[in-house]
Amino acid sequence: MNDLKAGTLLIVDDNLDLLNAAKIFLKRHFKRVDIESNPNLLPTLLQNDSYDIILLDMNFTRDVSTGQEGYHWLNKILEIDPSAIVILITAYGDVNTAVKAIKHGATDFVLKPWENDKLLATLNASLKLKSASEKVTQLQSQQKQLNADIDRRFRDIIGKSDAIQHVFDTIKRVARTDANVLITGENGTGKELIARAIHRNSLRDDAVFVTVDLGAVTDSLFESELFGHKKGAFTDAKEDRAGRFEVAQNGTLFLDEIGNISLPQQAKLLTALQNRKITRVGSNKAIDIDIRLISATNMSINEMINEGKFRQDLLYRINTIEIKLPALRERPEDIPLLVEHYIKFYSKKYNKEIHKASDATLARMIRYDWPGNIRELQHSIERAVIMSNHNILQPEDFFFQSTQHEDRKNGNVNLDHLNIEDVEKILIRKALDKNFGNITQAAQELGLTRSSLYRRLEKYGL
Repeated sequence: MNDLKAGTLLIVDDNLDLLNAAKIFLKRHFKRVDIESNPNLLPTLLQNDSYDIILLDMNFTRDVSTGQEGYHWLNKILEIDPSAIVILITAYGDVNTAVKAIKHGATDFVLKPWENDKLLATLNASLKLKSASEKVTQLQSQQKQLNADIDRRFRDIIGKSDAIQHVFDTIKRVARTDANVLITGENGTGKELIARAIHRNSLRDDAVFVTVDLGAVTDSLFESELFGHKKGAFTDAKEDRAGRFEVAQNGTLFLDEIGNISLPQQAKLLTALQNRKITRVGSNKAIDIDIRLISATNMSINEMINEGKFRQDLLYRINTIEIKLPALRERPEDIPLLVEHYIKFYSKKYNKEIHKASDATLARMIRYDWPGNIRELQHSIERAVIMSNHNILQPEDFFFQSTQHEDRKNGNVNLDHLNIEDVEKILIRKALDKNFGNITQAAQELGLTRSSLYRRLEKYGL
């Protein structure tokens, strides 16, 4: 009966001798046994605590034989907690009573006086049923989350630059550990992809990977989203729901945009991580958690700590290892690989015969600042593939928004500070753009020989 030692039991009966005798016997097999002689206190008991099994007498002092009081309190219990495991006890049980009890929602029933071995067998079977029911709820929540994740577009990490190779090396080093990881970087740099790569290469890769966009979770829903809730815990809580910590049990929990949560929510998250336990909203029962935590943010957490907006103790908890992702402009050598990958993907998706981007287009893409990083590049290529009438993508298939960083790279300086070299650089750049990178045509338009233009390109690093 080892399974019973972890269970909690409530016995409700108006016979005090029976209650005391049952408690003495059953406390050897249960983690906790509570007794109550007044059924009117049931609502208060169930609102303040939760039980794995409730043993409920069918007949109290007002009704010694019909069992109607038992059915009444059974219904009350199930209104408060529809998942409750209730075993009815009666001295007047028969087949009809048992059938009626089951129809009313009871799990089983026992007769007084009971045989201890049979009672324990009934309780053991009911406790296993309770565990199986909770597992089904957890699996259903996991399945919903998995379906949502499958619907998201997922791309492998692509790149050969030193910057991204350093990230790959860090992943290899930390993935097989259970160390908490904090991924930092600008929006669109692929933080979720890195988190998934860590999970796939970890010892938990056969378990679920669960994501939470904390930037989209309001303060009022924070606890429900992460820790789950019981039915009736708040207005919209129409059923029991496992939180993301429970759904991620034995797997990886990815908390994206962790810098967005308020200080009160940071305190609740820290408590859960320190104690390795969570409690559903509307319940007092603590649930052990076993997850690998990966967090991500595009904010400067250290600056937030200095400004009193982020708890330093929480930072220590979430960033045993920090992985800083480079912006796309910091690894321009990876842009041709990414462009090739996305052209292939979207050409197949939209049934287009587009094979590549022109050299002029690639040159323009490498010069562009990409403030939205890989996400912006991906969306730009998707739009270009949809709209283009060419087999090869041209510069005019793209819309590039100007940025200060790119203006400086292109020589578009303030007119108040122009000099002859700035003007020449701007003219060369415009000629190249106009002629899609064709050196011969650009040289002719500028009135230069090819060799003269090449010398100027080398001089200005164009």
